[in-house]
Amino acid sequence: MSLFNTVRNTIVPVHKEGYPFVAAFFVASLVLGWIFKPLFWIGMIFTLWCAYFFRDPERVTPQDDDLVISPADGKVSAIQMVTPPAELDLGSEPMLRISVFMNVFNCHVNRAPMRGRIVSINYRSGSFVNAELDKASEDNERNGLVIETRHGQIGVVQIAGLVARRILCWANTNEPMDAGERFGLIRFGSRLDVFLPAGAAPRVSLGQTAIAGETVIAEFASAKGPVISRRS
Repeated sequence: MSLFNTVRNTIVPVHKEGYPFVAAFFVASLVLGWIFKPLFWIGMIFTLWCAYFFRDPERVTPQDDDLVISPADGKVSAIQMVTPPAELDLGSEPMLRISVFMNVFNCHVNRAPMRGRIVSINYRSGSFVNAELDKASEDNERNGLVIETRHGQIGVVQIAGLVARRILCWANTNEPMDAGERFGLIRFGSRLDVFLPAGAAPRVSLGQTAIAGETVIAEFASAKGPVISRRS
């Protein structure tokens, strides 16, 4: 393998949404370096961080319609039965909610947790409290997708965080979507909630690190029940 191919396969691509930000950080570094040379290198550190933040790596997604895949990189911050947001129109009965919190060092490209068809997309403005707090699900700016799957309708909610000020969603209603398919991105630190109907059993634990498009967070049609795990 040539050196060029080795480098190309090693470097994680940057999502196109990040190009303007990386360019702005680089130009700012040049200007600061012209004023005071050491500031150039400080600016370059932030430029590299910006490129790292907007990274968009390839993922290998399990192909099983009974599995629910993590929609985001980050830490599993909640696993509980709660009533879904009213705008999703998923009813008033509690559903299993699994939340994944993304800090500013996680990859922020969001992926579909299951295969299905997008029934609706609902945006709601709100505040910007810490996305790791439970009240963020109700108070913060958010964008929710409802996906029709073989196990019924599920909800996927992008929630802005303390630093995040922009939710991006490039999916459209009535479009088919594969598990692991990219559908959005949040800038800069946020959370994803997944609402699942009866029959779903969690396959992750609180505090576990999840990888978007790869980590199985829940499973349908299983008689095994909740998985017990321990920290080691």
